Amino acid sequence: MRLHRLFVAGIVLSSFILLAGCASSELVDIWSDSSVPLPSLKKVLIISVGKNPVKRRIWEDAFSVELAKHNVAAIPSYRSFPDSVPDTVQVIEIVKTNSFDGVLITRWLPPEMNTHYVQGEVTKDYDVRYNRGENGFITYYRYIQHAGTIDSQKVNLRAIDVWTTSGEGRLIWSATSETPEPNSMEEVRPEIAKLVIAELTDRGIIASER
Repeated sequence: MRLHRLFVAGIVLSSFILLAGCASSELVDIWSDSSVPLPSLKKVLIISVGKNPVKRRIWEDAFSVELAKHNVAAIPSYRSFPDSVPDTVQVIEIVKTNSFDGVLITRWLPPEMNTHYVQGEVTKDYDVRYNRGENGFITYYRYIQHAGTIDSQKVNLRAIDVWTTSGEGRLIWSATSETPEPNSMEEVRPEIAKLVIAELTDRGIIASER
């Protein structure tokens, strides 16, 4: 019986670990400038700020693919600046030359550790033994006190800003994505892009999906 209980406990623990590994991203600290109504963006420059050129391309492509579903001409910056992320002067120049009406910038932020206290609990355990005096099996019960624990998890952060180029240009939407580890970055990138585009759609910054 004890072996059976250990086996069941192992299955439960494994399931918890798998669920933790599939934790979803979410957007926090969402801000939007609603002071001046703007038409939906139609042509957007996508910039991923980072030192890794491969990751930069993958992030820019993820947002470009999702924006294309909303009939937005989204152009990754690496197509014009393959060697490095464009600086402010270069961004201003390409925006004017290509008539972009918006710029989406995403950048990595230092990760955080989320720590919380897990309340202790009392569980009921049992054991079945053969009793010679009773000439049969007897079930013995006992209560076990489990102490509380401190649970910590690393959370990856990424900032996403959307600017309009009308007038002198200004920030019109901003948010931070939170993704608990462990996670699959191949799944995280399109997931975050969808969350961002959904928010932009709700606020009328881009048009609804065609």
